[in-house]
Amino acid sequence: MANNNTSGSKFGIVVIGIVVVLFIGLILFKGPANKNKSSVQSIVGRIPASSQIVAQVTSVTTATLDSVGLGTSSPLPTKISAPTLTSNSKPEVFYEGAEYCPFCATERWAMTVALSKFGSFSNLSQTQSSSTDVYPNTPTLSYYGSTYKSNYISFVPVEIYTNIPTGNGGYTSLDTPTTSQVNLVNKYDAAPYVPSSSAGSIPFLDFGGKFIISGATYLPTALQGKTASQIASSLNDPTSSVAKGADGAANAMIAVICEMTNNQPVNVCDPTILQIQKSL
Repeated sequence: MANNNTSGSKFGIVVIGIVVVLFIGLILFKGPANKNKSSVQSIVGRIPASSQIVAQVTSVTTATLDSVGLGTSSPLPTKISAPTLTSNSKPEVFYEGAEYCPFCATERWAMTVALSKFGSFSNLSQTQSSSTDVYPNTPTLSYYGSTYKSNYISFVPVEIYTNIPTGNGGYTSLDTPTTSQVNLVNKYDAAPYVPSSSAGSIPFLDFGGKFIISGATYLPTALQGKTASQIASSLNDPTSSVAKGADGAANAMIAVICEMTNNQPVNVCDPTILQIQKSL
């Protein structure tokens, strides 16, 4: 009987020991997981966009946009004579950019404000520009993996690189442009359509073959030192430098898109936008 009790005690001690080891292992396992979560939240790469930020960027009021007008946006989109660009039987807005690019980071705020007036986004992401480029770590949205639905236009975004360095001076690849997209960029993101000194710049946008944008259309300095949340909330304050830049640029894009849609819908293509069209 004594031997049986000793065996039972040893068994119990072994079981308790196993439980303690598993518990300690679980703690050790959870430690790195939490650490990784923290690094993800600092947006090294790309994370799903905050619902609050998306709501603020995609619902800038007409009153705010009308108050800003063109704001501090410059240069304006360039009018071109080219074959009509369409997809899915609708005028197409084509965009090529990269997540490392600070000027793309800047322009996406304006683009998202403008495009949201004609349709809706889903699966937008948050990221930031390269930490080693000019205007480092500029907070922004990314169109990689997103979808856009509209009754008026098609939006075709191509994000060609991440903000993650490869170690040889480049960045890891994302979307691969089609041959027709490469040809489009090579032709219109070059002289005489853009200054030869800035040929090949990104972001590049083609609005239905009617207008193009090469580079940012307002200064990235408006965003420096701000978080994505601060930028998004400032978009509805027409007195802020963010709104004057991003909303002003958005209004120029809205005016261009309204030309593509024969000024539809009328609540978007309002008198302020019609007046801006005359200056393009």
